Parts: sequence; structure tokens; C-alpha cells
Amino acid sequence: MKILIAEDDPVSRKMLEKTLLKWGYDVTVATEGAQAWNELQREDAPRLAILDWMMPGIDGVQVCRNVRALGGARPAYIILLTAKGRKEDTVHGLEGGADDYLTKPFDHGELRARVQVGVRLLELQAALADRVDELEAALASVKVLQGLLPICSYCKRVRDDRSYWHQVERYVADHSDAVFSHGICPDCYEKIVTPEMEKLGER
Repeated sequence: MKILIAEDDPVSRKMLEKTLLKWGYDVTVATEGAQAWNELQREDAPRLAILDWMMPGIDGVQVCRNVRALGGARPAYIILLTAKGRKEDTVHGLEGGADDYLTKPFDHGELRARVQVGVRLLELQAALADRVDELEAALASVKVLQGLLPICSYCKRVRDDRSYWHQVERYVADHSDAVFSHGICPDCYEKIVTPEMEKLGER
């Protein structure tokens, strides 16, 4: 999974990057808030982000607000990283749109656990979104005729799964969203309509 690190302090940034790479994650690095915001707007944006609260330009909380304003079916999971440890700071960060909160200096074990929670939630979210897509596709195809339909070689009636025989237009109308309007094909016009008209003219 791709993870974005947004941290203006070079030492903390390098430590985070090396740690996440060691754990097998694909890491993208930003040095300030505007760069992080640009990365999170990309079509292939990282699904998980670790944002420092205090960054030049746009701070981490504002980046969270911007990301939440984007909406979307699969939003990024954001861990806010900060030296602020008061409860009101935690509340402010979470209300700003962060999913989790980690106080500096952080413990590597705690960081790993919080990242793993984020990854699990993103995987569940992706599975749920895929399931919704499958259900929508299934609902869209409920009225689509599929499979092998027995049709009489002589009268052209169609047999349903209860062995009843129906006119083609009745069967199709009952099993799809198609609506029929009647017309006459060129062959039938020549074979049926023209002779009938000629007979009428002879009378």
C-alpha cells in the first residue's frame, strides 16, 4: 500500500520514511502542507497519509479538512502526527477530519499498530465498495435476458422455466424493460400485405 508522509522536519521525515519502507510500504514524501494536499488530489493518491500538524503554509488539520471536502467513495485514511498532547488538541484534530492521532515523540510499535489499523479499515472499505458495485451491477442486469431460451420452430413461441409457452413479445416484455411497437417488415409486406391489397382492389 502507498503511504504519504508529510513532515517538514527532515530528521522526523527520514526516520518515518525508513521505518515504513522497512515494513514493506510504498512511501511518498511531502515536505509541506500544499505539497501533501496536491498529492492527495491525484487520481492515484496514497490511500493512507501521515500528516504533521505544524507545517509551513497549509497545516495538517487544514489538509484533513480539504480531503474530507473532496468526498468520494474511498477517502484517504489520515493519521495526524503532532507534538501537541492536550485532549482539546486531539479533539480539534479529529474534528478536522483526521482518523487517528499520534503524539511526538512516537513509539515505533504504536506507529506500526496504528498504521495496520488504517490498512485494515481501508481494505474493508475497498471490499465493501466492490460489493456495492457488484450489487448495483446485479440490479442493473435483473431485467436483462440471459441464457438459452427454447423457441418453437413453427409458431416461434418461447417456453419459460415453468414450461409455459408465450408469444415472443410477451416473454421479452415480462423479462426486460423493452417496450414493443408494431410494424411490418419488408418481406412480410411483400408476401402478405401486397397480395391482400391486390385482392381488395379486385373487388
